[in-house]
Amino acid sequence: EHGGVGRAVFEPGWQWSKHVKPIAGTESCQAAHMGYCVSGHMHVVMDDGQEADIGPGEFLEIPPGHDGWVVGDEACVMIDWQVL
Repeated sequence: EHGGVGRAVFEPGWQWSKHVKPIAGTESCQAAHMGYCVSGHMHVVMDDGQEADIGPGEFLEIPPGHDGWVVGDEACVMIDWQVL
């Protein structure tokens, strides 16, 4: 099996718990993410309270169980590849 690679653009004001939670039906994002931030900034809070900021040029590996939102007034562009 092969995972997919995608480019995602999160606009200023986007937050998982506001915009995706009603669709996903889970308390937090249950997907694992591995990726790279091209531009913009994202703040991630894990279910256990750990927090991280992700910015341009940084790689990310986020396990299931988190919320995240765009920080500032610039869209956040991420390259995300699925982990299988």
